[in-house]
Amino acid sequence: MSAEKKPSSCLTEVPGGMAGGHDGLPGSPSSPAVSSSTAPQRKKLSLDEYAAGVLSGDRVILGRAITLIESNAPAHQTEAQELIRRLMPHTGRSIRMGITGVPGAGKSTFIEVLGNRLCDDGQKVAVLAVDPSSSRSRGSILGDKTRMEKLARRTEAFIRPSPTGGTLGGVARKSRETMLLCEAAGFDVVLVETVGVGQSEITVRSMVDFFLLVVITGAGDELQGIKRGVMELSDALLVHKADGDNRARAELARVELEQALHYLEPATPGWISRALCASSHTGEGIGDVWALVLEFIQTARESGAFDARRRGQVIEWVKTMVAEYLDRSFYRHQGVAGLWPEVERAVLEGALSPTQAVERLVDRYEERNSG
Repeated sequence: MSAEKKPSSCLTEVPGGMAGGHDGLPGSPSSPAVSSSTAPQRKKLSLDEYAAGVLSGDRVILGRAITLIESNAPAHQTEAQELIRRLMPHTGRSIRMGITGVPGAGKSTFIEVLGNRLCDDGQKVAVLAVDPSSSRSRGSILGDKTRMEKLARRTEAFIRPSPTGGTLGGVARKSRETMLLCEAAGFDVVLVETVGVGQSEITVRSMVDFFLLVVITGAGDELQGIKRGVMELSDALLVHKADGDNRARAELARVELEQALHYLEPATPGWISRALCASSHTGEGIGDVWALVLEFIQTARESGAFDARRRGQVIEWVKTMVAEYLDRSFYRHQGVAGLWPEVERAVLEGALSPTQAVERLVDRYEERNSG
């Protein structure tokens, strides 16, 4: 990175977290405690200060607000939900775009070029880059932020790397709340990048308006390895790195992919998914991608699919939170925790079938809860 002095508004480093064992502060397993003699404690913000700061577009306070909602401390969760309630009337006006693709497809490079282009056009852009995390430390690699250094320097942009925390699908549990905070802060476009593996595509699809799958050529059969499921989720496919000697191959791949899309049910009712070519190196085709997004938004609004998807996403959000609550409640249940070692041993020894094990654990959970 350049040694030049960065402007104070630049967020090329993740803002510090809140007290209480979150975001690398004392109590977090991912980093040692910071001595109060070397690191001054920041003033604790009130809910009014959080709300006012987010609504004014203060990126430092926005970063702290996101850290608040990412915290697992019960006190922070209560405060975070009240903050979200206050900000909800100011959300929903952004274009939400999900971007996925296999590692090496150039997702981060594409996002940086697209983000800079949108900023040049007067838009404010937020990027939620969901990074791979260690299953032990839950720490984020933060690679996406360093790959988007130019975009991160812009005052019109905000990049938030979110550690997945080892959750299924690689998507941070609080990504939806983070997106809402960015909308309340006045960002016109929210780009959500996935790690491109597992079930993350399904989760991000449930959060965004438009979903883009980024692919590359040069791996033999262009359709090989592209799961039908993720193609069915996509509103468009982008053959990336379409420049130089690869330009002709990229166009052939685009034609093949577009033909394949005709045999799949569209991801959005009333919209025909398409395939495009683009190069982040030359900039060719980047404008066409955004033009397609705007065409999609207009078409989906006119057909009613846009509002229907947004309403469905809110219900999906509720269901997800209910499932997370029940999961935590079950495994933290004193009766279940006490019975677990015995049941686990019985299953491993063949004395209990998995189905019988589940019945015993659920019976214990329901018995204690009903009492």
